[in-house]
Amino acid sequence: MTIRTTLDRGAGIAIWRQIMEWLKAEIASGAFEKGSRLPPESEIAARFGVNRHTVRRAIAALTAEGVLRADQGRGTFVAAAPISYPITSRTRFSEIVSGQDKAPSGRLIGAGTEEADALLANWLKVPIGTLLIRLETLRVADGVPVMVGTSWFEQSRFPNLVADYAETGSITRALAKAGVADYRRKESRVTAELVDPQDVAVLGVASGQPVLVVESLNLDADGRPMQYTRTRMAADRIQLVVES
Repeated sequence: MTIRTTLDRGAGIAIWRQIMEWLKAEIASGAFEKGSRLPPESEIAARFGVNRHTVRRAIAALTAEGVLRADQGRGTFVAAAPISYPITSRTRFSEIVSGQDKAPSGRLIGAGTEEADALLANWLKVPIGTLLIRLETLRVADGVPVMVGTSWFEQSRFPNLVADYAETGSITRALAKAGVADYRRKESRVTAELVDPQDVAVLGVASGQPVLVVESLNLDADGRPMQYTRTRMAADRIQLVVES
């Protein structure tokens, strides 16, 4: 980006806002494609002959509007249309993402065991103190992190779940290895909160950004609770759809 662009400094319109409108026009024209990374702030600043703080303000405004997306450590990107994520009795990440011509993937980012406290025992209908597997997973669409989830399972029912998920990258396929051919969603509870500091780097979002939080319970074919999950979704990358 070596061409110098002249700003109208006598128009009574703030310089940062003129840069914001220029960026919007470039995105609308296709000069910056959906999902592409913007040039560095220093490069945009040089084009307009302004300081980086002015460019940063324009970018921040477009990020707040959802036009741009800031990924920590990766840069600023033109936001693609959010993934439509239906909440039904059969919610499967890989199927949903694949159906929108995006490549889904999953990665194990942590695992452990813990005893069920009162909350987990109530969700999974097990006695307090029951040993549970805790699975920490990251879900990605076309290389972009979209959600991080913490799931709990009764260890005695799924002793090899961690290894199976690490191998397959899919909870559905990992459960199939344990003999669960199918399962259904009993309920989902949706709230919103500011992103947890531990999720900032994993999701690649700015500190203080909102995330959607979905608490869900899955049942096996016999109607027995088998998985409680607390999922945190990047609010600008996911659009929840409640089907009736």
